[in-house]
Amino acid sequence: MLTEHPFLRHTLATLAYRGSKAVRGAPPEFAEFQAAPGLRTPVQILAHMGDLMDWGLSMSRGKAVWNDSKPIHWDDEVERFFSAVTSWDELLATGTPLATPWERIFQGSMADALTHVGQLAMLRRAAGAPIRGESYNLAPIQIGQTAFEQPPATAGSEFD
Repeated sequence: MLTEHPFLRHTLATLAYRGSKAVRGAPPEFAEFQAAPGLRTPVQILAHMGDLMDWGLSMSRGKAVWNDSKPIHWDDEVERFFSAVTSWDELLATGTPLATPWERIFQGSMADALTHVGQLAMLRRAAGAPIRGESYNLAPIQIGQTAFEQPPATAGSEFD
């Protein structure tokens, strides 16, 4: 296996863990919450995150394809995002050589998606449905753990 694959796979697992926490238990009205005129809603952000994962996977395969998807129902967007994260992780797990340098993949789609997870967490608080803070360096993140269902936070790592 190439050396960058574990790093990229750990990044995807981190994204899945943080993303799951940001969307889990969100009230139904959260999907369309708009903090200010002209800002993306959470469902628009999540749709963009799914597009970023699809783009990263296509870059890994050597055919960079960008889609600007129209948001669908919140629950379907959640499923689409985690499915895309898992599909990309499955490709990386094979050790197949990347068609795009790993640094470009990371600085583009992965770093952008991590930024958007933070936006979702901030919007949860602004919408009156905050998530608990967490010392993520203690989080039970493991390579290959990319589904919506994630292990609970490590005892004592969460705070209000």
